[in-house]
Amino acid sequence: MEGRKQPPIQSITRAAAILRCFTDSRELGLTEISRMVGLHKSTTAGIVNTLKDESFLEQNHKNGKLRLGIELFCLAASAKLGLGELCMPYLDAILQETGETVNLAIRDGVNIVYVEKKESPHSMRICTNVGFRLPLYCTAIGKAILAFLDEGERKGIMDKLVFHQYTDKTIMDTHKLAEVLETIRAEGVAYDFEELENGLFCVAVPVFNSQNKPIAAISVAGPSIRMEKPARSRIARLLIRTSKAISERLVMSSNL
Repeated sequence: MEGRKQPPIQSITRAAAILRCFTDSRELGLTEISRMVGLHKSTTAGIVNTLKDESFLEQNHKNGKLRLGIELFCLAASAKLGLGELCMPYLDAILQETGETVNLAIRDGVNIVYVEKKESPHSMRICTNVGFRLPLYCTAIGKAILAFLDEGERKGIMDKLVFHQYTDKTIMDTHKLAEVLETIRAEGVAYDFEELENGLFCVAVPVFNSQNKPIAAISVAGPSIRMEKPARSRIARLLIRTSKAISERLVMSSNL
């Protein structure tokens, strides 16, 4: 009957559950996947083989484990293309005004993934690339996204974090991280004070979609000698204005 909600198709629901198993794991064995989705191994194998045929999954022939396939990455890149194109003029303007490296990143599980980057013209600059992954908890851009997620989603992510000490300033527990995130929500801006790399400072703000959810963040990163407090304050004000403009564009388009 028209207008009546149709029940979900079980095979598609199961396939989606299998793909989500790779959110926090690069490679998984068939037995691991079967256990994670709560399906019999033979049922899991049938769905996995179909996903392999469609290039949504691929097999590492050295160890037999499975990983996400190229088709999924192509689709993901297409999905984010609109966001990158929309943000590009704003990223260019930030680079022109600050002279420092400008990044656009999204969240993927407990990590952030850089989707656009504008390189600083200075010889001393930050070494990151599009597609590069870093943990949420030790990056300004990651903390900017994490701070503004719904409380339940934020707690779920924080419960999965595994802390690694990159420098002596790296946040190493969820209690301290929660305090920092509260400050970020109050101020609207996140900082990385050499938490990932000695000598590296970063300022970041979230970008909100039409549902007021943080779907991305923009940041400016540079060496500490060029990122002293007055510079950081100017950059923070610029990023907040820019984020507001981008978010308003997203609300108008209502498609991201």
